[in-house]
Amino acid sequence: MQKKQKSPTKNYSVIDEDRESNVVSEPFAAIGSYYSLGKVVILAEATKKSENHLTSFEKMNIVRQGISKKDLEQLKQKAGLDYEKLAKALNVTRATLINKKGSEKFNTMLSEKIVSIADLYSYGFEVFGNEGNFRQWMSKPNKAIGGHVPYEIIDNQYGREEVKNLIGRIAYGIYS
Repeated sequence: MQKKQKSPTKNYSVIDEDRESNVVSEPFAAIGSYYSLGKVVILAEATKKSENHLTSFEKMNIVRQGISKKDLEQLKQKAGLDYEKLAKALNVTRATLINKKGSEKFNTMLSEKIVSIADLYSYGFEVFGNEGNFRQWMSKPNKAIGGHVPYEIIDNQYGREEVKNLIGRIAYGIYS
């Protein structure tokens, strides 16, 4: 039986004003490439490909078709977010998310935000090599983004871009 290889990580301390110092792991990556444990598909009903590996045209087509409530549930579960946090990240009311049923689809504007957040989480899961480590990283203040918590700034396009750029710097071993 083959042993599963662990992702090499580097540890760093994060100081949270409400708690004592915590240690958080980031993937350790060599410049020019990053270590990955595999690709994660979040919106499985909409695509069979990892969201961060979709082309812009593929994402546009998915958005035009609309994202179903089933796919939103999958994002919610994979990202470890409840309806309240997901509504905040998508900048909509909680009721907007809850009121859809099963295969019902969200409008184009909300579908675009859902795909964007799924893309961000898919990329983070791949770079960090572990969903739990990435979710933990998303909830801790980060000096590289002015001490903000990454999750708290993904409620708009520019915040999502900033967090995705930061994950990219981590992927390539750039101090962040």
